[in-house]
Amino acid sequence: MDWTIYWFMFPVSICVATTAMLSGIGGAALFIPIFVIIFPILGPEYPLQTAAAIGTALMTEVFGFSSGFIGYHRKRLIDFNSAVPFLKWSVPVAVIGAVFLGYLHEQDNFLKGAYALLMIVLCPIILRHSVPTKTGLSPEASEKSEKEDRAVRSITAQTGQTYYYNAPKVGALGGATTSTGAFLTGLLGVGIGEVIMPQLVKRNHFPVAVAAATSVFTVIVTIAAASFTQVTALIAAGGANAIPWNLVCYTIPAVILGGQIGPWLQGRIAQRTMEKAIGSLFGIIGVAMMWIVLR
Repeated sequence: MDWTIYWFMFPVSICVATTAMLSGIGGAALFIPIFVIIFPILGPEYPLQTAAAIGTALMTEVFGFSSGFIGYHRKRLIDFNSAVPFLKWSVPVAVIGAVFLGYLHEQDNFLKGAYALLMIVLCPIILRHSVPTKTGLSPEASEKSEKEDRAVRSITAQTGQTYYYNAPKVGALGGATTSTGAFLTGLLGVGIGEVIMPQLVKRNHFPVAVAAATSVFTVIVTIAAASFTQVTALIAAGGANAIPWNLVCYTIPAVILGGQIGPWLQGRIAQRTMEKAIGSLFGIIGVAMMWIVLR
């Protein structure tokens, strides 16, 4: 096993993790195209089946989001209570999706095609979504929410700024949306971060900083459950060598570093700018992946 072949993934992984922390999406959404599209272009010495790529991306993402969690926790922006209603849906469904991947690990073209379709669908959704110009509750809105028996929550960041917002309402629609994202995360490594952030910001009017931090916590718990299931299935099917350890030895330390950079940059880059960039990138990835499948 060549332990130097993937050295270039260290700086690449730092950029991926930083972008994931800033946007609230899962880093696997960017790692999987690198593994599946870029690696084959580099040459036959970079072989990685799609199932192994998904498992490796999720394993790496666990460490990156763990680092990001520490960064956001230090900034005191995570609302753990608001994450619980989403986790009740996401964790068990993500495990189910990961189990399905174990049965489909040899269906390489199917997984690539499903991933391409997911990227193409997510592209217009992310581009169309707009972050409200004003998030959080005004004192008048807080009084109204209390009269309507909606709990008003507040969180005081490390900077001393206090954010006010309603407790999130998940409901049947939110549960279905969260479950869909969780299942796709377990199966394809992408989905949960892309559905949690819009629900917090658009539907529940969370302040963007609190939404991003809470989304990171929700994502890390969900992907940890999915990743453990996927890695266990890969090792059971192909032994310990099914995991490319010479790759993760570069990606994991890098995403830990990127996970600290992302929270530090939070607020310095406009959320809408990040969304437009990510949405456009997803569209390009989807088209490229579909071309590979059809070719």
